[in-house]
Amino acid sequence: MHADFDFDGDVVLVTGASGALGSAVCRAFGDAGATVCGTDVVEPSEDTELDRGEVSFYRGDLTDETQAEHVVSGVVDAHGGLDALCNIAGMWKGGSPIEETDVETFEQVFDVNLKTMFLATKHALPHLRESGGNVVSVSARASLEGGEGDGPYRAAKAGVRLLTETVAEENKGEVRANAVLPSVIDTPQNREMLPDAEHDSWVDPADIARVAMALCSDATVPTSGGAIPVYGEA
Repeated sequence: MHADFDFDGDVVLVTGASGALGSAVCRAFGDAGATVCGTDVVEPSEDTELDRGEVSFYRGDLTDETQAEHVVSGVVDAHGGLDALCNIAGMWKGGSPIEETDVETFEQVFDVNLKTMFLATKHALPHLRESGGNVVSVSARASLEGGEGDGPYRAAKAGVRLLTETVAEENKGEVRANAVLPSVIDTPQNREMLPDAEHDSWVDPADIARVAMALCSDATVPTSGGAIPVYGEA
């Protein structure tokens, strides 16, 4: 059975839009008829939906509250509202035990993974309440337990998961909020970093994007505060 999604008339904001997963989410919602707005601190690469103007691009550093507020208000002013926020911005950085991790790395990992999600959601919520909209954020399978060498990343992604539950609880009946939990995503960057890994077990960004769409659709109306595994058989 094949599921089709129709987001015609909806306005969707995607953070981290220049990355592999963010661009896949932009593409999926665009193909489903949504008006898609992407934001990132990095300009989109050439010959992508964002570069061709198929997605409205708002450059901004969402670790800065003024810029986060400006991006959200810019989208709303340009398109008349907001129906979904997809918090895709994130990064992995690790390799050192806690006693060898410098505070700059800790702060960077928390800023990019958790603070961007907090600030984008904070400023999107008033508009999402008006539309009865949705928030989907990227946590991680690694957030479910401790591990060696990437404690700040695991803690930050656990924060995303718990903040998602809080947003869902505080906005019952008005805004649904859910998180997706990937493991290793099949991207060119990850293949370059891990050339000897079992790439066939990794999940395609397009498949995760479809889960994000499902969580923003009326197919999942009873689901809010969820942490949805999207790591396949990895």
